[in-house]
Amino acid sequence: MRGNPYPDGIQFRNFAIHDDTVKELRAATPGTRYARHLNAAGAALASETVLGTVIEHLRLEARIGGYEAAEAARERSEQVYALAARLIGAEPEDIALTESATVAWHRALDAMPLRPGDRILAAASSYVSSALHLFELRRSRGIEVEVLPCAADGTVDLSALADALRRPAALVTVAHVPTSSALIEPVAEIAALTTAAGVPLLLDATQSLGHLPLDVAATGIDLVVGTGRKFLRGPRGTGLLYVSPRMRERLHPPHPDVRGALWQSGDRVELAPGARRFETWENAHALRLGLGAALQETLALGVDTIGRYASGLADRLRAALGEMPGVRLTDPPAGGGAIVTFVRDDEKPAETVRRLRAAGVHLVAVPAQHGRWDLERRGLDAVVRASVHVYNDESDVDALVTALGRPAPRMVRPSSRTDVIVIGAGVHGSSTAWHLARRGARVIQLDRFPDGHTEGSSHGHIRMIRRAYPNPVWDDLVDRAYLAWAELSAAAGVRLLTTTGGLYARPVGEATPGLRGPGCVPVDAVRAAEIFPGLRLGDEFGAIYDPAAGVLDAAAAMRSLRELSLAHGVDRRTGCRVEGWNADGEGVTVRTADGLLRADRLVIAAGPWTGALVPELAGLLRVVRIVNIHIGATDPAAVSAPALGPFSVEVPGAGLLYGLPAVDGSALKIGLDHGPADDPDRPQTPVTAAEAATLLGLARRFLPAANGDVVDSVACRYTMAPRNRFAVGALAGTPQVLVAAACSGHGFKFGPAIGAGLADLALGKQRPDLDFLSPEELGTLG
Repeated sequence: MRGNPYPDGIQFRNFAIHDDTVKELRAATPGTRYARHLNAAGAALASETVLGTVIEHLRLEARIGGYEAAEAARERSEQVYALAARLIGAEPEDIALTESATVAWHRALDAMPLRPGDRILAAASSYVSSALHLFELRRSRGIEVEVLPCAADGTVDLSALADALRRPAALVTVAHVPTSSALIEPVAEIAALTTAAGVPLLLDATQSLGHLPLDVAATGIDLVVGTGRKFLRGPRGTGLLYVSPRMRERLHPPHPDVRGALWQSGDRVELAPGARRFETWENAHALRLGLGAALQETLALGVDTIGRYASGLADRLRAALGEMPGVRLTDPPAGGGAIVTFVRDDEKPAETVRRLRAAGVHLVAVPAQHGRWDLERRGLDAVVRASVHVYNDESDVDALVTALGRPAPRMVRPSSRTDVIVIGAGVHGSSTAWHLARRGARVIQLDRFPDGHTEGSSHGHIRMIRRAYPNPVWDDLVDRAYLAWAELSAAAGVRLLTTTGGLYARPVGEATPGLRGPGCVPVDAVRAAEIFPGLRLGDEFGAIYDPAAGVLDAAAAMRSLRELSLAHGVDRRTGCRVEGWNADGEGVTVRTADGLLRADRLVIAAGPWTGALVPELAGLLRVVRIVNIHIGATDPAAVSAPALGPFSVEVPGAGLLYGLPAVDGSALKIGLDHGPADDPDRPQTPVTAAEAATLLGLARRFLPAANGDVVDSVACRYTMAPRNRFAVGALAGTPQVLVAAACSGHGFKFGPAIGAGLADLALGKQRPDLDFLSPEELGTLG
């Protein structure tokens, strides 16, 4: 890795994570395509394997029933206990699986025979939910809660703990790593003192499992609670409870059920012999299997390896933040590991997080009420918490530092005016904002939804690009699109276009003209099978082969446009609803839910909401629902390039089937280029079983290697115009207002080129090559 002290990879106990390994881990983590995720201590990104495991079991339940699916997965479900035990040096019978760490905490403490006056000694590192439960136990059972003092380095004062243990105590509880800092408590030393005093120790390992080693047998810890969603990279809604054999003899679950107890006869009940006495019958089997998959991945890579890598990456962040004026690190001296907390002196942590998220850098603010015993003691109202994992690399850290170092956006007062307002943060709006800002224009970009939403049509992992078009009028714009993608790739330092070639098939003898284009050649079904063995066409189909066709990394493109726009000073305001606009002399006034904004020019790239903002186009625009599914394959190579590339097939009676090959660990993607009318003001709904079944049936016909189940699905909205045309340019009568609309399902490939064109027009440059897309001509040309 560049910039770290381990030039050959981060070494630890003969383990190492090298650059290539990190690339593989990133490729196997879908979330890395969309944002810089530095919130592993909140909810880490799951791998494709974990995601697939959960979805696979849910589909099995849907096919054969929940009980039957649980029976089929019984062996794998049992393995989860063994994996969790191996993680912490325990035995499988010592493990109970729960819905969260908090549920595990409650079941452990509620089972303790606590009496009035019993003392519970709690570290200042304790989490808010733990403290709240202790307060309730004080009220309902009369226990005493004592907060242990801290040493100078922020950890539990061991001398004070030893003194406190000279009096009888019922329990000591410590968070291995708190929610509010990177502090790492000296667990072994604390456990030695509690063991010597004969007092049980409850360790909250929520923030440490998966990146800090833990051996309960070696340390003598009695109780451990943890969650699956953080550094273990498991699904939300999973957790675990460890109960030592000696501790089980002292605990009695107050609410046993059929999972944890056997009703022998009459009123005689026998508790389950192991920790499963703390479980309940009903649970999310799919999530637990997903936790098992996450545990397998963690153990295969090695907790020591993960911790060493994450600590090295966090050290890089600490060093960079330590040199930034106005940024203050807030971790105590005993801080370390994968977490870094800080504040920016001129900005509240919640605002810092909001601004960084708008920049595509995801972390979290921790308010004092989530850790008062820690933050209040240190005089902090809140902190910003960043936390890294193995799917992060130095580019994520550098992106955080760069975004943090930018000044807060200058708010435009009602009496002032900016150069251009861009409505919409899809591919066209974001491309336009970037092109304008890099030329020196002051730009405010507005979007009604937060980044990463799925309400429009620019989300998703990959898109198709091709030179093949039915009408030569598109050829120049297609050329510009390829050049624009190369320019964006160079600016972002990321390869966004992979050339694979593409096949576009239709029935032989079809009367209407098909696709054609520079370099494209017609082929029959036999030749098509030689080009793409993964696509099966019958003799009734002919095709056009486009050697320049390829796959666009849409997620990386959107992320790059966001980061480049911010780097050039775009004031991005997501979650800002535009209520309307009106001409203001030679400029424009935009009405938002947050107030009025004024600009010399307005660009409307609002996707499905264009008709509401441009009434004169509303009658020409039709919003439709489009669904895509991703299908697994026993041989992924058979549905990946070069065995398969982008394709489409005009299927009589079904419509235009299109697809993209499996790329970077994702599954084959297919969809139909038509759909029912949709209302963009209603939340997007998931793909239905019937919609998925229709596409899966077509896949079985034309893609024999796609023999797996549906592993993912996504819905989007196309905004269709007559004859599938675009509207790009100034509105009649208001030349200061430009629009990019109705991209009719094939507009993403033109994103950077259309953005450059709109930037030219907004800054007064003539673009006669775009006249055929004038809003006045919408739907009038072939």
